[in-house]
Amino acid sequence: MLGHNEILVLIRKAQQGDEQAKTEILTHNTPLIKSIIRRYRNKGAEYDDLFQLGSMGLLKAIQNFDESFGVRFSTYAVPMIAGEVKRFLRDDGTIKVSRQIKMTASKINAFIETYTKEHGEAPRPDEIAEKFEIDQQELIFVMDSNKMPVSLYEKADDQDDRSQTLIDKLPSDDTTDDMIDRMLVKDFIASLPPKERQVILLRYYRDKTQSEIASLIGVSQVQVSRMENKIIKKMKECFEAG
Repeated sequence: MLGHNEILVLIRKAQQGDEQAKTEILTHNTPLIKSIIRRYRNKGAEYDDLFQLGSMGLLKAIQNFDESFGVRFSTYAVPMIAGEVKRFLRDDGTIKVSRQIKMTASKINAFIETYTKEHGEAPRPDEIAEKFEIDQQELIFVMDSNKMPVSLYEKADDQDDRSQTLIDKLPSDDTTDDMIDRMLVKDFIASLPPKERQVILLRYYRDKTQSEIASLIGVSQVQVSRMENKIIKKMKECFEAG
């Protein structure tokens, strides 16, 4: 298990182009990605596609993370991972794969076919990634894009009921959003320093006044007020980043 400081070191390396560091961060955060995409498994998209989207969200989080945000990387990454999946599912019922990605996928397929004929075996993923100047995580996403359904109104590929469209299988968006929002808040609170966490829990989960909290934790009411405002500002910045 990687510690907070170890993650920060890997992020710095990854932002400088270290692919191995990216892979280590991705591997370390795989449980986080899975915990988020589980909430979308009944929305008509394949689990593998959701995982690839979650991974892309994590890679964006790696690229954009700044230690000055004052939050743990996993807290920062959650809304970006969830946002990537949401954008995939919400576009007037259409799941779109960009023309550029489709073109790249076609070129990769042609390269694999030619390479295999010339060498008697398929190229390794790292050889393909080097050829097209992309990292291996992006390569996987591009290759899998050809398998993605193009519309939520297409027939679902289920053995038990082929007459249903994907959208027929979608549960209410509100339920999923509520679950994600609760998870985001829970993860954010868990990332706070002990005293700040105590203030938020007492204020919003125990319905205490600022004066009551000040007496309980041994500080002034003004300090509680400043701390509360600071936490709320930090939360807004964290969630808006996704």
